[in-house]
Amino acid sequence: MLPDADDLPDLLLDLAVPHEDINELVALRRRVSGDPGMLRLLEACVQELFQDLDDVGRTPDLGGLLASAPAELTGAFPLYVFLAALPRTLAHQRERGIPAEITRRTLADLGRQIAVHRRRHGRAGLQSPRWPARHFRGELYQLGRLQFERARLGRRTAQALASHGTDAAPGDACLLLHVPDFLGPLTPSACDRSLALARAFFARHFPEERPEVVTCHSWLLDPQLTRYLPADSHIVRFQSRFRTVREDTEPADTEPVQFVFGDPDLPVAELPRRTSVERAVGDHLRTGGHWYIGHGWFPLHTE
Repeated sequence: MLPDADDLPDLLLDLAVPHEDINELVALRRRVSGDPGMLRLLEACVQELFQDLDDVGRTPDLGGLLASAPAELTGAFPLYVFLAALPRTLAHQRERGIPAEITRRTLADLGRQIAVHRRRHGRAGLQSPRWPARHFRGELYQLGRLQFERARLGRRTAQALASHGTDAAPGDACLLLHVPDFLGPLTPSACDRSLALARAFFARHFPEERPEVVTCHSWLLDPQLTRYLPADSHIVRFQSRFRTVREDTEPADTEPVQFVFGDPDLPVAELPRRTSVERAVGDHLRTGGHWYIGHGWFPLHTE
């Protein structure tokens, strides 16, 4: 189920896996491919990954399976699951007529997540195997600067949208917007281009779903950021695209710390102040404030 050892380095590079992790991952391949038990576990994980593929938003139950991998492989084993799943993912995307370049850039997020793990832990691994499952199931796509995930409206979000005069109902198709790291500034022009790409992409490749709204759930939508950042900053202008769905009351302080500084467990008192965003996140926490996940939406076709 795994690529040949001679082919694996190039494949890992195609998935944007950091160069410094290539040799280790190629060497560990022998540990997986030479153990019948590991191969059975690998097959079970791939089967679970593609279970109910038409059930948009289904989260594969990989946790228990991955936990049964040997301790020395727990960090890297999920990567081999996605490598084994790759041929089926590529076949599914070809069936949908999805351009190979979009597939390549989408799946390169696997390498981005490995880079995030290395930044935090100093070794190869995946921070959250549940995240790349969306890409490999064909639910999430990289379209320019932003990522868009096929999803369904939940009850609370649908109710909030209905209060704004929309015809939204629970279970309606929507797009979840994500902002990946390591991809340059969040400029308005880059966001505009991504949205134009998304409108054309989903109409062409998933015409049966017809999403009408884009939703986003992120610390980037916390309105408190406007206290610290200028009105023409990329983040504030990004926020201005959205209408509020709801406001959280439960703090999520580790979210901006993780995404801005790379490690949610960093001591607040030691957070750097090199950029305006770093100063905003750290200074707010140091004065006893909290950060919250913002929930926003806008119409896909009229934004």
